[in-house]
This record gives sequence, C-alpha cells and structure tokens, in this order.
Amino acid sequence: MKRSTLITATLLAGLFTTGAALASDRLKHNEIYQLRQSGEIMSMEKVLEQANALQPGQLVEAELDRDNGNYVYELKIIDADGKMHELELDARTGELLKRELED
Repeated sequence: MKRSTLITATLLAGLFTTGAALASDRLKHNEIYQLRQSGEIMSMEKVLEQANALQPGQLVEAELDRDNGNYVYELKIIDADGKMHELELDARTGELLKRELED
C-alpha cells in the first residue's frame, strides 16, 4: 500500500510538470482535473495498468502533455535490469505512440 501511495504521489507530481513543452502546451492542474472529470483522458490507474502491461518495472516519472491538440502521457520506467524505458501513450485511448530505450 505504501508503494502505491508513493507511486501515485510521484505520478501526480509529474502530471503537473511538462518539461520542455512550449508555454502554450503546458497544462495546469485545474485543466488536468477537468480533462479527467470529463473522461477526455484516462485515469492514472488505467495508465499505470497499460504501462505495466507494455513495460514491467518501476515508474520514475510521468507527465501529461498536449501535442498538436492531442493529450499524451509520457512515462519513464526502469526495468529489472536497470534500463530506462520511455513510453508515450495516447491519453484518451492508452494506445502506445512511442517507445524508446534510453542510453
């Protein structure tokens, strides 16, 4: 239970940041809340289930970005061998858009 709470807190913190995204593409916490409440984006629980099915490991970062009008979850996961994987999932459908193994 403690681990899931930590993961959830980490994810929520990650959702409120957008890295190097343009200022116009940055999402504020109230926007994210409204998108989730309206069902326009998947719940974090569903995103975690999808990510774990695609790449088992420990989640270390999660962001929600707007890319050309589409919402995308960017996730970083460390696998059992210590390799970092970056996944991009469509925030509406959970479809895998991009998968990279970082150096």
